[in-house]
Amino acid sequence: MTGGKLEPQKSLPYDKPFCTDTSCTDETRTFAVRERPISFTGEDFDVADISNAGFAGVGSVDFAKVRGAMLHLPGKDKMRLTSSETGEEVLVLDRVLLSATPSYDIYRGGMGAEKIGWIEKKLIAMTDTFDVYMEGQGGFGVTGVFKPPPAYRIEGDFIDRRFVMKNDKGETVAKVEMDGLVQFDEWNHYQIQCAPGMDAVLAIACCCAIDEEFDEEHLERKKKLAEA
Repeated sequence: MTGGKLEPQKSLPYDKPFCTDTSCTDETRTFAVRERPISFTGEDFDVADISNAGFAGVGSVDFAKVRGAMLHLPGKDKMRLTSSETGEEVLVLDRVLLSATPSYDIYRGGMGAEKIGWIEKKLIAMTDTFDVYMEGQGGFGVTGVFKPPPAYRIEGDFIDRRFVMKNDKGETVAKVEMDGLVQFDEWNHYQIQCAPGMDAVLAIACCCAIDEEFDEEHLERKKKLAEA
């Protein structure tokens, strides 16, 4: 994968990981994300940990399920990420309908959900860029002039799913690639590689939000590949 070396993370820009049991480890991990072929919302993903998988993905472990409800109604455009290990809802993405650019609020899962931050497409940029901001860091506005620095920035080729997530120090914490280290002949997917200490739940959620924004472009890409 391109994008530089993954840098181990010693801390997170929020008080605790989204999932105590599975979010962070001391090792680099690789995840396979696939969109479910049959979905009533079109925003359903299955995520497997393939860090120790062998040929054709043998030995992969279910990591999370992402289920969407994109109804384009206030309070109804959500994606929920559930841990496969614990069965608990650990993160919720809530699309902001009235926003200058595509934006999703990020909440901890469960009852009394706490808003941690938000991910939004950068309004002014040379190339497509998504920024992740933390709640309570001050600032306001839509142009970026009055906003706090983003905790994470995501840049790259979002159509071909080759992009990189970096922290505010410029360290690479996650990478995404369409053709990853482990190949699965039976289903199309892309792979996310997370640095040691990085919250994999947050990285996966951000990728799913970006995937939704480029859904039409991805469908066109599949059509062209099928016709080739």
